[in-house]
Amino acid sequence: MPTAPAEARDDAAPTAKRIPGGTLYRGREGMWSWVAHRITGVLIFFFLLVHVLDTSLVRVSPEAYNAVIGTYKNPIMGLGEAGLVAAIVFHAFNGVRIMLVDFWSKGAKYQRVMLWVVLGLFVVTMAGFLPRHLMHVFGGE
Repeated sequence: MPTAPAEARDDAAPTAKRIPGGTLYRGREGMWSWVAHRITGVLIFFFLLVHVLDTSLVRVSPEAYNAVIGTYKNPIMGLGEAGLVAAIVFHAFNGVRIMLVDFWSKGAKYQRVMLWVVLGLFVVTMAGFLPRHLMHVFGGE
């Protein structure tokens, strides 16, 4: 016997939660900060891997090292540096928030407020960094 769709059946749970459109996740601020923390951690890891590899060229050939470093001096890499700083700043501030949530007895109660503090500190820090950095990258200082 075929069954009717859930909307037409009387036994459909009226309190069933619906997944928000456009996302697979149902979480709120805490879940999104968790995702952002993992993404920034992976980005920082890959930067460190490339950094160790290109710095190790100094021992092999200083000329090769200088050539590689010379390729980094362009506006695209300057924007990449800004993204790296943003990832490090968010990861650091959010890491402190995570430690407070884990080890402070009232951390779970204030985790949402602390996330907004992290985002505020992130915006203030990046607002202080970005103008100088972008002037250096695009202004040729």
